[in-house]
Amino acid sequence: MVSHLHLDHLDLASLQRVPGAVPVVVPRGGGSWLRRAGREQVLELAPGEAASFGGVVVRAVPARHGGFRPPRGPRADAVGYVLEGSRRIYFAGDTGYFDTMHQLAPGGLDVALLPVAGWGLTLPLATHLDPLGAAHAARLLEARLAIPIHWGTYRPAGLHHPALRGDRHRPPRELQRLAAIHAPASRVQPLDIGERLELP
Repeated sequence: MVSHLHLDHLDLASLQRVPGAVPVVVPRGGGSWLRRAGREQVLELAPGEAASFGGVVVRAVPARHGGFRPPRGPRADAVGYVLEGSRRIYFAGDTGYFDTMHQLAPGGLDVALLPVAGWGLTLPLATHLDPLGAAHAARLLEARLAIPIHWGTYRPAGLHHPALRGDRHRPPRELQRLAAIHAPASRVQPLDIGERLELP
């Protein structure tokens, strides 16, 4: 599932490591571009549309984030995904906070994968969640488990600003602290690169 077409979420070289028979779900408007790039199994979904994969329903939901792929396109609205099978899981991709998040999965979620950081010097909160926004999102979504994503992996090449030299684990730890205050019903479980979590 690809939430949007930005370079840090849809890297063609990384996608080549995924077998060609595996379907790739993208926001509506990104499919033809991805097929031209060599992917055959591509499914486009707009918010409100769904597809079924082996007993798991994947439903695209709105996101507050840009959808243009620099430098020359294409453009496709960013989305998140709610997966429903034996569990209900929300993959936010990149999104800013919005008051109607509770409508994405009425009745709550087993797991919410929530972004908590960015990769540059600034984080535009209209289109990205920071740890505080993610804590409020976990509360609105009624997520029993929140897993912080979108942290600690990228830095702008050649930029050695002091603000980027800090502890890369700060954003997920900050979500743990803030969720205890703003979303006490949500357990926060950071996972480092390569770590896995098995749901009981």
